[in-house]
Amino acid sequence: MAAHLDPELLRTFVAIVDAGGFTPAAKQVHRTQSAVSMQVRRLEETLGRALFQRDGRGVRLAPDGEALLGYARRLLKLHDEAVAALTRPELAGRVRIGTPDDYVDRFLPDILARFARAFPRVQVDVLCETSAHLRPLLAEDRLDLAVLTAGCTPGGEPGEVLRREPVVWATAERHLAHEQEPLPQALFQSGCAFRDWALAGLDGIGRPYRIAYTSASFSSILAAVTAGLAVTVLCRSVLPAGVRPLGVEEGFPPLPPTALTLHRGHPGAAVVEHLAGYLREGFGADAPAPAAADCIPAAACGCEARAAGEPGGAGGSLPAPAAPDGSRPVRRRQRPTGAVVRPALG
Repeated sequence: MAAHLDPELLRTFVAIVDAGGFTPAAKQVHRTQSAVSMQVRRLEETLGRALFQRDGRGVRLAPDGEALLGYARRLLKLHDEAVAALTRPELAGRVRIGTPDDYVDRFLPDILARFARAFPRVQVDVLCETSAHLRPLLAEDRLDLAVLTAGCTPGGEPGEVLRREPVVWATAERHLAHEQEPLPQALFQSGCAFRDWALAGLDGIGRPYRIAYTSASFSSILAAVTAGLAVTVLCRSVLPAGVRPLGVEEGFPPLPPTALTLHRGHPGAAVVEHLAGYLREGFGADAPAPAAADCIPAAACGCEARAAGEPGGAGGSLPAPAAPDGSRPVRRRQRPTGAVVRPALG
């Protein structure tokens, strides 16, 4: 007789793996530890395989448990989507969401596909703009939801944190733009935190640079980088094939991490909250584990505000005097600019 996999047993099995043990998993699934142990025994008896190996320090997945884990996650995902689609009231309407286009290719296809399967009568309008342009649209009630890039102060971000991301310098694998002097950069337009961090970081180490390309478009920035014309600054998870990160060992200053945060406009309809749930799950699915030092201090990463029209430059200069706390203010220098890409924005 074919084995039947009970979704509740699979849910407990996945909870043990995610929580790191039977005791924390019991709290997560709202059962006693003995009930969780009994469910694992039932699942092992059903499959005729040992799923966990027990040692003095606790439990770890057995080889058969590792094989089951991927199937269990997919089965539970489909199970929950089917139940949601067939038992919740059929919703219709429209949801307006804004996001920087950095994250569109990486995250939205799977999120929107799953949402469409569950709510086929809901229209989703996606607006791709920078975080600076999206914030006022929320206040003006022109967006229901927005995924925005936050600054480098963990715990201080407005909105709901979906994931934290390391921010890296990036260059083409087959080109040497990162070795040029002055360093050519392809950056987002003024108002982008990544742009400010890049310029302040280079100012802080006294490396000459020039802004070769600017654009509000992620694709335009990548085009310049992959062609070997410039380096840029991006979230590590959105680096495409052919583009690699640059580190301090190659002469590039460290950058602060960022947080992707979810923001709501005015109190939304139920369908807006459902899409918010799909965004929460999709962006958090493979989020990197937080580092021990989750943020570089502002004095080190140059997160202080840049005043419009403030002088800067590609020439060298002596370090500024140290402040009492040991930090050094960033010395601005005049920086020559190159071609400016200004794509039409919708």
